[in-house]
Amino acid sequence: MDQLLETIRALDGVLELAPTEGSEFPEVAWGDHFFYYAPGGEIPGQAQPYATIVTKDYPDDALSDLDPAGRWRVNIHVGRAEFTELTGEDPKDAGASWDFSMADVFLPHPVYGAMGWIAVVNPSHRTMPAVVALLRRAHEDAKRRAARRDGPRAPGDQPEADQ
Repeated sequence: MDQLLETIRALDGVLELAPTEGSEFPEVAWGDHFFYYAPGGEIPGQAQPYATIVTKDYPDDALSDLDPAGRWRVNIHVGRAEFTELTGEDPKDAGASWDFSMADVFLPHPVYGAMGWIAVVNPSHRTMPAVVALLRRAHEDAKRRAARRDGPRAPGDQPEADQ
């Protein structure tokens, strides 16, 4: 995980939210990592992270069996087309037949798969090169969304919602 964290942290304009004990964030998030495109250093008010790394089960997300020592999962927003290419299923139809605890395999995200998120539990030599490429692409997509959202608008225009 450390190598993957270094790779993500090196991306231009990345903001990593990594809640720790004693921070203002809920205990359930301590030890996890949330990545945004935010060159100004502030979490964008109208954006979700484009990738996360989680190190434990959450109350509503325990299908990956992350509580045993050494298990973690990278989650990446890839969109519909990439999701379908990686999983062989449309995001809206994916999920029911998957074993979300499989390691080093591209899986629909157990909770957010329908929104175009994929997950990989303990990526290693088999999936890591593609994971890094997908993270870079997700970062660039977040950068483009930020430019549209934050760019100049004509009077009366509304910012575009994140996809």
